[in-house]
Amino acid sequence: MSTQKIALVTGANKGIGLETVRQLAQQKFTVLLGSRDAAKGEAAAESLRKEGLDVKAIAIDVSNGASIQGAAKAVAAQYGRLDALINNAGIMVDDPTKKVSEQTVDAWRQTFETNLFGLIATTQAFLPLLRKSEAGRIVNLSSILGSNTLHADPASPIYDFKLPAYNVSKSAVNAWTVQLAYELRDTPIKVNSAHPGWVKTEMGGEGAQMEIPDGAKTSVALATLPANGPTGTYSHLGDTLPW
Repeated sequence: MSTQKIALVTGANKGIGLETVRQLAQQKFTVLLGSRDAAKGEAAAESLRKEGLDVKAIAIDVSNGASIQGAAKAVAAQYGRLDALINNAGIMVDDPTKKVSEQTVDAWRQTFETNLFGLIATTQAFLPLLRKSEAGRIVNLSSILGSNTLHADPASPIYDFKLPAYNVSKSAVNAWTVQLAYELRDTPIKVNSAHPGWVKTEMGGEGAQMEIPDGAKTSVALATLPANGPTGTYSHLGDTLPW
């Protein structure tokens, strides 16, 4: 069995996910680049291998239970363990032209299927492999838009960013992080939520202020925490955010 650490990043064929793969591989991880589209995933992995990085593509659609189980079985067969799981895959399908109460139930269901239920299902599938790591790390990609405290504060910078299905899905991710961290509190596994920042990606849009390399830093830091690092937290670049 390889002594090199193994990490899996979901939704990683572009944007923050791809950069997270790059930065972990630069820290000498073997990184599994997860993507719904196998061809896009392989193309992205090949681009990083050309940089001399140890990256392998793996097909995983977090909204498909069979796909998740297939990926977990493949990782178990080849590596026998997983050292870091970065639950990066996520979608935003709210219609910004509609009011909070007008977003369709279908948009809510689609959002939660990927952003929450898919994240939980992926974690459940890979937890047995994380338990075989000397120091497993689980990073759940959240957002500052998941902060109920800030959404309720008219003086906060996100007060007017009401994209309810997305925002509430990330609030739920934060709650799941706390629950799982409690279960695993007496193990070497740490579970944390990451706000990457407002990053210049397709989802971030034109107004975003952070470059993609900076947007990956929080996830990478939480995936590489030392033994005395935190668990059950919600943070951005080392700063704790209000739930």
